[in-house]
Amino acid sequence: MKKQVCLLLVLFAVFAVNAQQKEKSKKQVEKANFRVQIFQKVDSTEIILADPDPEFQQKLPISAVIRDSSKVSLSDLPQAAKIDSVWRVELTSSDLFETMQKSIAEQDYEQVVFDDLPTDTLKARLAHLNSRTPFNIEYNPSLESVIKMYLKRNKHAMERLMALSDYYFPMFEQELDKYDIPLELKYLAIVESALNPRAKSRVGATGLWQFMFTTGKMHDLNVSSYVDERMDPLKATEAAAQYLSRLYKVFGDWDLVLASYNSGPGNVSKAIRRSGGSTDYWEIRRYLPRETAGYVPAFLATLYIFEYAEEHNFQPKRPEIPYFQTDTIQVKEMLTFDHISKVSGVDKELLQFLNPSYKLDIIPFVEDKNYVVRLPRTKTGAFVNNEAAIYKYAEQEIANKETLPKYVETEDRIRYRVRSGDYLGRIAERHGVGVSSIKRWNNLRGNNIRVGQYLTIYPRKPVTQTASATATKSAKSTGKKNTKVYIVKQGDSLWSISKKFPGVTVQNLRTWNDMSSTRLKPGMKIKVSKG
Repeated sequence: MKKQVCLLLVLFAVFAVNAQQKEKSKKQVEKANFRVQIFQKVDSTEIILADPDPEFQQKLPISAVIRDSSKVSLSDLPQAAKIDSVWRVELTSSDLFETMQKSIAEQDYEQVVFDDLPTDTLKARLAHLNSRTPFNIEYNPSLESVIKMYLKRNKHAMERLMALSDYYFPMFEQELDKYDIPLELKYLAIVESALNPRAKSRVGATGLWQFMFTTGKMHDLNVSSYVDERMDPLKATEAAAQYLSRLYKVFGDWDLVLASYNSGPGNVSKAIRRSGGSTDYWEIRRYLPRETAGYVPAFLATLYIFEYAEEHNFQPKRPEIPYFQTDTIQVKEMLTFDHISKVSGVDKELLQFLNPSYKLDIIPFVEDKNYVVRLPRTKTGAFVNNEAAIYKYAEQEIANKETLPKYVETEDRIRYRVRSGDYLGRIAERHGVGVSSIKRWNNLRGNNIRVGQYLTIYPRKPVTQTASATATKSAKSTGKKNTKVYIVKQGDSLWSISKKFPGVTVQNLRTWNDMSSTRLKPGMKIKVSKG
């Protein structure tokens, strides 16, 4: 009997100890959960999260990368990574733009044999589209020829465009709806640019909606050495919607709006006069420029193929990330895509696709201008949560670099005066363009140029200011009053100097002192305030 009682007492004692240990363990787990989400983990012991923060995994990598990138090793599934890589190549490829422009310019409208689409079936489908769109979609042999040519020869290209459209069309529809514009006009961007935000035509029209420099300026699409807002998908789409809306007020006909968007209202009004006053696109078509004559059929053929893609067994890939799964963050200091990619884990190629308006892969910080970076939504929370650390890291990186391009407001087209010793290769390299492009812009048959000759150039990179202009600017600056000056000491850097003056950044110092290098010498005087 006594043995049984003792055994029971021992069991109760064991249960009590286990209960205490479990309670203590539970408290430790919850406490660890709290601490690991706020403080850096200091040892390698495994910590189990009782109720983990869903954003937890998005918070640590950025800080960890900034502290020591060698300690972060994130693995991925090879097959998934390969798919993403192939998709990014599709996104950034520019050959679709050239193919689309060539097909419009060289369309011969000869009969195309394509047995999978009988003429009677095409007529019925076009009639259906005509009944539910504001466009005059009537069957004619020329339109049939374009549609069948696209189906027969351009199926792969069309599938790639469909894949891109999954990203861009939600944005287009949102802006078009805002201005009461038919949503079918989203297909206009395919004809204009093949959905390439960095597309540039031979005459300088740029972006998804192919704005010329002056037309872009009219719609507040500015161009500088760092940024071309005609390449900004959202800003350019809103500008296009505004422009289309104004054109409709002039013509009151969407077919004529399409024609005038391509060739200009003046050419359309001339065609109306030459036709004897007709406002039917198909009647005035022969009086329009050749490119415009093929423009509306190309638009209608694209509309048909996209609307009947399933019937023609198109099987496009889907985008890695839809537009509505991205968001923007206003940038408060200069950042490069390399910085953002390193600290956020977003591939540089994806950053370039999401932010095509930054010509040099640099997001500048300029007073009175709001520049943003577009990121996948899964990364925006982590970016904002670690913003101060990211900017500090970027400033340190920038301070260690020899030079960065200056921010310069630039014209889209410049007139260059040939100097002694110049030749086309040197001029082309200086402006980031090809020799063949300069020859085409200036109707040059050979490579010979003469001193004093003026050349028209559409530069792809900022033009360096002349020494005299820089000296004049410097003289004006030193004449201003109330400018604070700092004398450089041994061991100083732009980074260390900026920290001595609240609110001053490395980029401020570079701008105020017109610096193309970060090298400093003891005794050098630099401005530490705007003046």
